[in-house]
Amino acid sequence: MQHPRIMIAGIGVAVLAAAGGITAATVSTSTASAAPAAGHSAAATTVRTAQVPVGGKMETILTTATGQPLYFYKPDTAAKSFVTGGLAQAWPPLTSGAPAGSGLSGQLKVLNDVNGQQVTYNGHPLYTFVDDHAGQVTGQGVQNFFVATPSLAQITSGAAQGSPMPPAGSGGGYSYGNAGY
Repeated sequence: MQHPRIMIAGIGVAVLAAAGGITAATVSTSTASAAPAAGHSAAATTVRTAQVPVGGKMETILTTATGQPLYFYKPDTAAKSFVTGGLAQAWPPLTSGAPAGSGLSGQLKVLNDVNGQQVTYNGHPLYTFVDDHAGQVTGQGVQNFFVATPSLAQITSGAAQGSPMPPAGSGGGYSYGNAGY
């Protein structure tokens, strides 16, 4: 039989998850009852910085603990990820119930949304790219995704940054311009 406090904590977490939103709370569960969210591990995840070549010059970017580059999707808001379905298969959301940072100047939090417990940096949901490898950036500017850097500006809740869908006739949304990110 479970301890009453554990059951009450579980109910509180379920209510919080159902309501959605951003939370920095961390709750431990047994591995038998915890199911990982889409993307990376739903357990603790470390985001760090690394120097890698981006567009022909060395840049400091955010990466996973294994060196996988992290990206943000320009149309996302601080309260909602627009990356779902096939897009999320190519750009897996970084998920974790307890993100940790190393060498970061911004804030890591958890956004409870369609992708589960998605890690955000300064309000930007974070993603990896299936074609990348540790220390290799191949997705910069592709489909409105841009490499996340330590200086990535904070976005405010609910302020949409653009349309989640690329304009018609845009070549499938691929853009290789830097757009200042």
